Order: sequence, then C-alpha cells, then structure tokens
Amino acid sequence: MGIDTEREIEANLQIGPTDKGMVRIYVESEGVEIPMDFSPDDADEIAEEITAAANRARNMGRKRR
Repeated sequence: MGIDTEREIEANLQIGPTDKGMVRIYVESEGVEIPMDFSPDDADEIAEEITAAANRARNMGRKRR
C-alpha cells in the first residue's frame, strides 16, 4: 500500500498543543491510538507540506476537467 492507494478506513484526527509546549497530532482508528508530538517549528513544516499537497491535489483536479 502506498500513499496513492485509496482505502475505506475511518479514523479520527485531532491536533492541538500539549502541556509541554509541543504540537500533538493524534490519530485513532479501530482501537489503535497514535499520538505524535512535534516541536512548533516541525509542526509549521508539516503544515507547509500539507498546504503544498493540497495545492497539488487541487491542480490535479483541474487538469481532469
């Protein structure tokens, strides 16, 4: 399975600050919990990557029309 493989899996995603000054991305699905803590600088980089991927996806959608 790769990043381009679609799957029918439901998951809950939560993002917020921790009491230690980190940013937590928390994923829960089918009884599995994955807490991932990042420094604020790393979280900014992740946000930039998500924004870039969203822009690429938007452009792909426009090309298919």
